[in-house]
Amino acid sequence: MENLHHIVVVGGGAGGLELVTRLGNKLGKKHKARITLVDAGLTHVWKPLLHEVASGSLDASANEINYRAHARKHHYEFQLGRMSGLDRGAREVVIAPFLDEDGDEVVPERRIGYDTLVIAVGSTANDFGTPGAQEHCLFLDSLNQARRFHNLLLNAFLRKNHEAQSGNGHELPITIIGAGATGVELAAELRLASRELPIYGMNHLRPDDVSITVIEAADRILPALPPRLSDAATRELAHQNVKVMTGQPVSDIRDGVVVMKDGTEIDSEMTIWAAGIKAPAFLSKLEGLDTNRGNQIKVKQTLEATTDPDIYAFGDCAECPQPDSERPVPPRAQSAHQQADVLFKTLCNRLEGREAVPFVYNDHGSLINFSRYTTVGNLMGNLSGRTMYIEGKVARLFYLSLYRMHQVALHGVLRTGVIWLMDRISRAMHPRLKLH
Repeated sequence: MENLHHIVVVGGGAGGLELVTRLGNKLGKKHKARITLVDAGLTHVWKPLLHEVASGSLDASANEINYRAHARKHHYEFQLGRMSGLDRGAREVVIAPFLDEDGDEVVPERRIGYDTLVIAVGSTANDFGTPGAQEHCLFLDSLNQARRFHNLLLNAFLRKNHEAQSGNGHELPITIIGAGATGVELAAELRLASRELPIYGMNHLRPDDVSITVIEAADRILPALPPRLSDAATRELAHQNVKVMTGQPVSDIRDGVVVMKDGTEIDSEMTIWAAGIKAPAFLSKLEGLDTNRGNQIKVKQTLEATTDPDIYAFGDCAECPQPDSERPVPPRAQSAHQQADVLFKTLCNRLEGREAVPFVYNDHGSLINFSRYTTVGNLMGNLSGRTMYIEGKVARLFYLSLYRMHQVALHGVLRTGVIWLMDRISRAMHPRLKLH
């Protein structure tokens, strides 16, 4: 076992987990290579679903994957820990000490040797140094943050319902900073929660008592997507009684107040930061790797690090160039999925002494889901080259299929079918919102 080529993948997000699953099934099962996944958490939840966990419309416990159990089924090893350094000379990944909830050391700092290293640690929110953001904003970078948000939301509803019952002021202003896909979809999920929770005993708090405001510095929401989608999303948010403010950035965030650049103050009891992303800061301090201003590792079109042929990076944490384009691959879930597929082929070729496969990004379109209300989006025609705009039930079907495709990559078609059936049964038996 020790003589096998050791491929270490750091980061068990969508791309990283799909990659180790395929490598394990192809190489690990046949003892052609040793595959190891390193992640700071014990379970995986598809990151595009975190806003649904936060609002309570998705039960994370029913949708998370345990890394240890998954590793056993798919012939790879799992190491719990957070990457903190890199020794390129010794070809070792440095893993920070693992601490328990009380801060006591459970496992000391350790090192994991590699022959090939793949870094897929994703991204975190970028607050652009906005004063007060770290102190007064909630973030949705991880499952723990989403669960904390959900608990705070339930407590806020409970508190406001009691204030309404007592005849006191009970308005609950919620502000979302950033109107990309996460911010827009979260707004719709929160509006759903404001309408559903009163059904479960909080009947003194009305949906109109919960004001939701989405702030975007650009001149329109969803600025990275076509204007037609932005217009459709703006209309849907207005229909759901969500206020949209565009064209002005936030300059300061205080306790209970969001301050705009022109000095306008907006009351906000819950403020969520969903504007911009960056790669984790520790990447810029790794030995001998080139990174950009957003901490992303610079890689070649083959996803190989520009300074080390034994290191690869992909997903949100990598800056990958594209032919005939000045812009790198966009940080999107479909990018990571496509890169995992190409990198799987490259790593298999690497063991056989064959050339790497260059990555070419194919934009398949974008879908924005407004909870149970509607879905809008565009699909790119691979053959015709045309863009098809869709909405309603058809768009919703395509949106749901994205998650099922991720599940197929991790579990196969048969197990995904069983999971789908269990999801249907669970929805029929349990409340539409998670109430605890």
